[in-house]
Amino acid sequence: MEKAIIGKKVGMTQIFDEAGKVIPVTVIEAGPCTVVQKKTEEKDGYNAVQLGYGDVAEKKLTKPELGHLKKAGEARKSTLKEFKLANCDALNVGDEVKVDVFAEGDRVDVTGISKGHGYQGVIKRHGAARLKESHGTGPVHRHAGSMGSSTDPSRIFKGKIGAGQMGNEQVTVLNLDVIKVDTELGIIAVRGAIPGPKGGIVYLRNSVINVKEKGAAAGISNNPQKASARVNPQKASARNK
Repeated sequence: MEKAIIGKKVGMTQIFDEAGKVIPVTVIEAGPCTVVQKKTEEKDGYNAVQLGYGDVAEKKLTKPELGHLKKAGEARKSTLKEFKLANCDALNVGDEVKVDVFAEGDRVDVTGISKGHGYQGVIKRHGAARLKESHGTGPVHRHAGSMGSSTDPSRIFKGKIGAGQMGNEQVTVLNLDVIKVDTELGIIAVRGAIPGPKGGIVYLRNSVINVKEKGAAAGISNNPQKASARVNPQKASARNK
């Protein structure tokens, strides 16, 4: 079952497991979210649901936003996000999605806007090396350096490192473990760090990475020669002599 929810990053802390090991986690205040809109294959060409998060006063919404939200009842939400889910038929406009849709042991992908660092140079932005400070270098210790030939190709190739805006972009962290879910407080703790500052809006959904559980068949090779040795153990023992 595919699941998704919108939340707010609270901050990082640590949890001790049964063995006494420290697990670094990020606490997320997830939900409750309201299903504001439902899109179907017949009408829109695809199946999806639009979730709303964060209560807001009507005076802070525009008339088009208010008219859109009134279709879902009395929900007045500041953040809207659409999720393409396989089980959209189970959700209807006006339904509420809470943090209990996730459980301990689930794996999620978390999307957020990374912290903005303003306009930065190549050293901080790309990890470029600075020039020597010996005689003759000049006041260009932290500059990008030569950009290439002047005649050919007479341009800068795409992807050349340079100064510019750093951070403040959408980042998705994949395959994080759900360590704890508290339905009373409406929070969820995931292993590791997630993008964005404290109080930043994040989106959680099932991980797109399919992790195979370790089992008896995990270490069996598909090599036909090794398979014949497994069938005939005498042959394998003779080969090892």
